[in-house]
Amino acid sequence: MLALQGDAREHLRALTSAGATSVEVKTPTQLAGVDAMVLPGGESTTIGKLLDRFDLLEPLKDRANDGMPLFGTCAGLILMATEIVGGGDAPHRLGVLDVAVRRNAYGRQVDSFESQLEVKGLDGTFTAVFIRAPVVERVGHDVEVLAVCDDVPVVVRQGRLMASSFHPEMTGDARLHEMFVETVRGS
Repeated sequence: MLALQGDAREHLRALTSAGATSVEVKTPTQLAGVDAMVLPGGESTTIGKLLDRFDLLEPLKDRANDGMPLFGTCAGLILMATEIVGGGDAPHRLGVLDVAVRRNAYGRQVDSFESQLEVKGLDGTFTAVFIRAPVVERVGHDVEVLAVCDDVPVVVRQGRLMASSFHPEMTGDARLHEMFVETVRGS
């Protein structure tokens, strides 16, 4: 669990509920000791700058390119995206997930909302919490769309990479985290 900024505590709780042994990662040494990584929501520019400042950006990018599973939520999706559409590029990002995203496309903090989603591979609906969320505007050929909200992709997967536009850690429902943990176990 990347723990430089954002809602790491909530993700740690969800990962534990999903059956994972999770640790906070803040240093290259800690990164070297993990099998997978969750990139939390928060502020993508700040997280990216901290990844760079703490010498985690290139090692994390290398690990992802070598097959380490990643799960990015909200800002984590932005950090994983290969392309940022519109103004406000996120210069310090991994660029490993073949999607184009528009930052803060669902509006400001006051425009936050919840939506019930059908997620491929999950029984029943999943409550999605959207807070200043990015919109996925393009998905690559190898990217599978697992859920949409108003016909826009909001959960995507490309091999061992998974990302959501929203904050699944905020609902108490660990099923998306369980899906990610199963991806890690299968790798």
